[in-house]
Amino acid sequence: MNSVCQFQEGKGWAGARLLFALCAGLIWLFSGSELGAEWPQFRGSGNRGVSSDKILLDWPQTGPAAKWKIPLQSGFSSLAISQGKVFTLVRRTVEGESTEVCVGLDAATGRELWATPVGRAKYTSGGDDGASDNRGGDGPRSTPSVLGDRVYVLNAYLGLYCLNRDSGQIEWQRDLIKDYGGSVVDWQSSASPILDDSVLFINVSSSSLPLVALQASDGAEVWRAGRAEDKTTHASPVVATLFDVRQVIFFTRYGLVSIAAQTGKELWRYRFPYRTSSGASPVICGTIVYCASGYSTGAGAVRITKSDDVFSASELWRKANELENQWSTPVYHEGYVYGLYGHGEYGYAPLKCVDVATGEEMWSESGFGLGGILLVQENLLVLSERGELVLVKASPTGYQESARFKAITGKCWNAPAISQGRIYARSTKEGICLETGVKTSSPLQLSTRMEGGVGICLEAKTIDGSPIEADRAQSIEVYASSNWNEGSWTRITNAWELMDGQLQLRESGALSWPQRFYRTLENP
Repeated sequence: MNSVCQFQEGKGWAGARLLFALCAGLIWLFSGSELGAEWPQFRGSGNRGVSSDKILLDWPQTGPAAKWKIPLQSGFSSLAISQGKVFTLVRRTVEGESTEVCVGLDAATGRELWATPVGRAKYTSGGDDGASDNRGGDGPRSTPSVLGDRVYVLNAYLGLYCLNRDSGQIEWQRDLIKDYGGSVVDWQSSASPILDDSVLFINVSSSSLPLVALQASDGAEVWRAGRAEDKTTHASPVVATLFDVRQVIFFTRYGLVSIAAQTGKELWRYRFPYRTSSGASPVICGTIVYCASGYSTGAGAVRITKSDDVFSASELWRKANELENQWSTPVYHEGYVYGLYGHGEYGYAPLKCVDVATGEEMWSESGFGLGGILLVQENLLVLSERGELVLVKASPTGYQESARFKAITGKCWNAPAISQGRIYARSTKEGICLETGVKTSSPLQLSTRMEGGVGICLEAKTIDGSPIEADRAQSIEVYASSNWNEGSWTRITNAWELMDGQLQLRESGALSWPQRFYRTLENP
């Protein structure tokens, strides 16, 4: 049977933008628009704090337009975004008791879709302690994780819940203290359940083998690892691939401990002091791993090497009582870590740039407090403790601020999130969604139909139904081939016809080919 095929791709061919769809016979398919990434867990995929989205970097003085802004009860939980929904933890009174509650919100409107209680909200000394200007508030510290149609929550007392993404219904739950003989750290658990390849990684803080991997499907144990001295801190683990080995790196009371993600085999460890709390996650910097904590502890970095199948961690530098990240995890970019530094410097802790290979401080800018930081398009997106969103160039040459505005009120002891071109942030009082996506024309949707039994008419229209303008039509070219080899593509010189905001192009004799492929090339 003769077939007419068209294909479409989301990125440029020879430096231009390509639109792809693949058809068999007269059946046509089309790709969606070029969307940004989802943000399925704390600090994005792998807990790395890096966004692949493209966002607007030129903000008006009043900041990007707010898509929505809603009240949110107390909590230091950040936000996870997936499949058009936002998930976070709040503190509410449920049946007369202070309770941690996971809420699901509509990402487009902020409307609450469901709310599920996930354990008691009782904290030994709270987030009110030491806070400046009475912004106050305490609540859940952990951030939900999302995989497919399920949401995973680790509460303050190591209760693990699996919820239905659409309804919030509890599908399964585990008491990790009861199941593993674990213990709760002072100020209660702050670590988030980190997901990778359908497995959850959690430090259950038991007296033996405290590092566990659990199946996301049902909570069944995959492996246990670690030593008695590897009990939990407030830091979430990080997943990374080093020397082609996928590994999960825990920041324990011993220090850094790396475990093979699939097998549970210990790969390497690095002794780092623990005093009272370690709240910031490790930072992967190529083959260097950086870590830091407060309480007069400081920072350090190790280089990871591998010989045959044996990993080693060699300390590059260590600075006691310097470069303290109390709980805000830095980000890494091209040889440098950028983070919020200082212990107890509420409201005014500085943003710093540090050479990860040497520990040398490149620059420092005060006034941010203990908020959160992400990396997007070679820029730092900083959420200050007082709710300001700030864009800063990720450069070691000096502090270069490009935008700043007050986004929310309340206290922000957490990290923002970026998904589908939108920035999400929350405080102990409210949450906000900002529309920062780069505006692009709606992608084209292609179809074909036979004409007179010998020719075809290629039709193009936009996915969102908006009309194709004449100047855009002039930039769209059509190429055809009898095989898939890119080198054999020939441009069709037949002119597009623009009719009612849609394009049509006719090619007679096309059905005489055994097979035929078409593609459109839209020049920028």
